[in-house]
Amino acid sequence: MEYSEKVMEHFVNPHNVGKLEDADGIGEVGNAKCGDIMKMYLKIENDIITDVKFNTYGCASAIATSSIATDMIKGQPLSEALKLTNKAVVEALDGLPAVKIHCSVLAEQAIKAAVKDYYDKNGIEYNPADFEFEEHHH
Repeated sequence: MEYSEKVMEHFVNPHNVGKLEDADGIGEVGNAKCGDIMKMYLKIENDIITDVKFNTYGCASAIATSSIATDMIKGQPLSEALKLTNKAVVEALDGLPAVKIHCSVLAEQAIKAAVKDYYDKNGIEYNPADFEFEEHHH
């Protein structure tokens, strides 16, 4: 299986790994099929993601996509973070092997889950449609 240099770089030295003790939003998602679990922590101020950390138990693709996704949403308003698609993440990594595309969906789901957690905790109204993601079946 061929991984791009970007994927390997983020897999070997993933960015933003760890846990935020005082996270404003936490999202945990998993894919039972491949056993990947991803937990994302967001620190949010004035609707801006000021800090983000993640823990991923999974394959190289899952870790690389989490790493680059956190880079892409750091410093962004929540509305922008919610627009991040797994397609954009895959493009940022210069592509993924087709069988691994589903791993990139986890990052998108984890971000949405963490933002939703923040909204729920703070009683902020949101449009549920913003949090729907397509299920990918194989």
